[in-house]
Amino acid sequence: MSITITLTDQDKSTLRTAAYGAVSLMAASGASHKGITHGSIALTSATGLVGHVLAAKSNDIHLPGKSVAELADQVLPSLTAAMSLLGKYPDEADNFRGTVLVAVEAAAGPRRGEPSPAVAAMARKITAALDAA
Repeated sequence: MSITITLTDQDKSTLRTAAYGAVSLMAASGASHKGITHGSIALTSATGLVGHVLAAKSNDIHLPGKSVAELADQVLPSLTAAMSLLGKYPDEADNFRGTVLVAVEAAAGPRRGEPSPAVAAMARKITAALDAA
């Protein structure tokens, strides 16, 4: 049995803002350029409905902010909102959460040794925002 999931343009924008915003937060926290590239690739490698939404060409991702705090004020609630939005579809909610966490891990990973404390802290905040829904 296949369930058809219909998302509004605003819903799709929320998902894209949340996912790409998570990678942007990792960049703003000091993750390496190589890591950010890997994180972005992880997002575009997603499958299912989430993969289609994240791979779509769009100009609806707006991440203004002059500081990490301003960016976080927008992105962290978007992550929670995205999970709430997908709450009726547990498989896609898990897909979105997993995709974002793989992207965050990829963004944090390429440095030698452990990620910096700021990068590790941001990864924890992103995970908490995903789990808050």
